[in-house]
Amino acid sequence: MGFRTLDDLGDIKGKRALVRVDLNVPMADGRVTDETRMRALLPTVLELADKGAKVLLLAHFGRPKGAKHSEMSVSMVLDALQEVLGREIMFVPEIAGDVVAQSVGILTDGDIALLENTRFWLGEEKNDPELARAVAANGDFYVNDAFSAAHRAHMSTEGLAHILPAYAGRAMEAELKALQAALGAPEHPVAAVVGGAKVSTKLDVLNNLVKQVDHLIIGGGMANTFLAARGVDVGKSLCEHDLAEQANAIMDAADSAGCTIHLPYDVVTARAFRANPPTRTVNVHEVAADEMILDVGPAAVEALADVLKNCRTLVWNGPLGAFEIAPFDAATVSLARTAAALTREGSLVSVAGGGDTVAALAHAGVTEDFTFVSTAGGAFLEWMEGKPLPGVDALNIA
Repeated sequence: MGFRTLDDLGDIKGKRALVRVDLNVPMADGRVTDETRMRALLPTVLELADKGAKVLLLAHFGRPKGAKHSEMSVSMVLDALQEVLGREIMFVPEIAGDVVAQSVGILTDGDIALLENTRFWLGEEKNDPELARAVAANGDFYVNDAFSAAHRAHMSTEGLAHILPAYAGRAMEAELKALQAALGAPEHPVAAVVGGAKVSTKLDVLNNLVKQVDHLIIGGGMANTFLAARGVDVGKSLCEHDLAEQANAIMDAADSAGCTIHLPYDVVTARAFRANPPTRTVNVHEVAADEMILDVGPAAVEALADVLKNCRTLVWNGPLGAFEIAPFDAATVSLARTAAALTREGSLVSVAGGGDTVAALAHAGVTEDFTFVSTAGGAFLEWMEGKPLPGVDALNIA
């Protein structure tokens, strides 16, 4: 995996940098409620500006489907972005043409401009070469710092990289290096934790991982489907009984590949899915007909901790239980803290990603202790599936 970074740029004073960033941030009552993605672009944007480039930010916001909607204008996030960056930003209501050219003419070296929502133009999602050329006309080089959008072959994530000299931004660079360390060329033994509600959403992930890792730890509602496929009565638990054949095929593939699949053998059950209901910790074969499995049990978590202690690399996607509701966060918190401690000791490279995963690790208080936590959702999942990421592939120089 070879790609150019900002270190490969020469003198950029006065040059026009087209920088793809992720500003698809959550909002409520007209205000940004989570600035995580904005903070992620700080290193790249400020480095380029401080070196004297004219920085033109490209981003999408929502799903306008090629039509202009005032409530989906990226100008909605302008104030929050200026506050995070600590810089004044010019808003430009176009992404190409004379309006952009005139705006760039007004900018002085080191200034920053935010161009309009790229998805206001149908050519964005169609990766239209003509639109790409029009946008590129106002840039001297292209920087992609939006890994979270790298699984889309869009004009601003893929097309521009074929027209202008293309570089990975600092956030993209960190992401790619972490993913390379986790599954590209990891140090073995490698463990993967895959949790979440449904096997159906992660069939491709599981099928890919059994060929890549030494230990596959399955948790969440997904584990119930695998237990049921093995003949375990999971009571009223969330379970995709119709996927028993696929679950058994994954377990067979793991056996053939020398990958050990770890399923819980003790579980925490309840008759009601709410905070702090009466619970039981039982062997998986003792789940009552009217009970739901809502977390992995303490004995299984202790055994999983021992697995991690013998591994060198960990990839994590999804919680082990219904972590949003106490006490069903216990397994996720416990194993996450074990992984964090091993990472701090230097014995484990830990890479995690996916929306629920980020929230779960934050809940456990270990986000800063993992080697890398990706905020990308779909892109991280497609990477785990072994699928090509067009926005990444376009940066390759090999």
